Amino acid sequence: MLHDAKLYGILDLGYVPQDALSTTATLLAKSGAGIVQLRAKGFLEPEIEAMALEVQPIFREAGIPFIINDFPEIAGRVDADGFHLGQDDGPREAGLARFQSARHPSQPERVPIIGRSTHSVEQATAAPAEGCDYIGYGPLFATPTKQGRPGIGLDDIAEVHQCVEIPIFCIGGIKLDNLAAVAAAGAQRVVIVSGLLDAGEAIPDRAGEILSVLG
Repeated sequence: MLHDAKLYGILDLGYVPQDALSTTATLLAKSGAGIVQLRAKGFLEPEIEAMALEVQPIFREAGIPFIINDFPEIAGRVDADGFHLGQDDGPREAGLARFQSARHPSQPERVPIIGRSTHSVEQATAAPAEGCDYIGYGPLFATPTKQGRPGIGLDDIAEVHQCVEIPIFCIGGIKLDNLAAVAAAGAQRVVIVSGLLDAGEAIPDRAGEILSVLG
């Protein structure tokens, strides 16, 4: 399923009001996104866990892998499909240990999907060697979700795709109006945050437009 995914949706609390969480999750579940992540920067761990428990059944019923950003232990406790690590979130093996130790004994054994954010060709090639299952590569353009981090541009997208065999999701400031250029540079999969969430109730329609550009 991960290899078939072209659109990675993010349920980002920076753009989604907390009281609209389930509604937005339902729209993402109908959008054609092949994988979805819960990202809740600035929230306390118990709050994130409660939000994860609220939306996890929506994605489980839809058959869409559900990923928790930054907190492997929350992913383990809520029986999410995996977790995502930034460059500063420690080694993959430590995250996996946190995931496994947090799992309730009654939960079925699960090999989690583990993603890694990468910002250069070197970081991108290191992630598969570490055992990660996919990478986010970017930010391609400056974006409010990565404040203070300049866009890395499109020049190395083709090289990364030649060097890395696991799924690569290009991320960062991607919207419909620049998506064709991103695809022309070699991107096969993308993460789109505000450019998808700002469609509101039309999220499935916006996602359809995105997927049609990716082909």
